[in-house]
Amino acid sequence: MNDPWTTVPAADVRPGDRVLLDTGAELEVSRVEAPFLGIDEFIAFVEDTPERWFKETVRAGAEVRVRRTP
Repeated sequence: MNDPWTTVPAADVRPGDRVLLDTGAELEVSRVEAPFLGIDEFIAFVEDTPERWFKETVRAGAEVRVRRTP
């Protein structure tokens, strides 16, 4: 079976990626705020869609699971 999720450094996440959070929730990245609030150690992923507005902050050195559309 082919796993659609890939582990990448948080700094490599880009708009259009789908991020699988540790909670099991998914987030469609509309924009990336880095550094977050001027703090280099944090990155914020923002989902801003007609269905939902959501922001998740992660450490810049973290690895996250993403699914990218070709």
